[in-house]
Amino acid sequence: MAEPPVDTDRIDEAVLALMYLILHHGEQPGVSWRAWKSFDWSSLDRLHDKGLILDPVGKAKSVALTEEGPPPM
Repeated sequence: MAEPPVDTDRIDEAVLALMYLILHHGEQPGVSWRAWKSFDWSSLDRLHDKGLILDPVGKAKSVALTEEGPPPM
C-alpha cells in the first residue's frame, strides 16, 4: 500500500498554531512578536518563503513574525 503524500501546508499551519502559543514581545524596533524557533527547519523555511516569518537563519533562538503571521494574543 502506498503512503499518502505529505501535506506540508497542514504541517505549516500546525507550526504557526504552536508559534502562536509561545509568542513573546520582540525587543528589536519594528518587530512586535517573536516565537522560539525550535521547530523543523524545512517548515520554518517554508513559512519564511510564504512571508509569515522573517528569515529564521541566524544566531537568535527566536524568529520574528511578519504582519501576515499569527495575530497577537
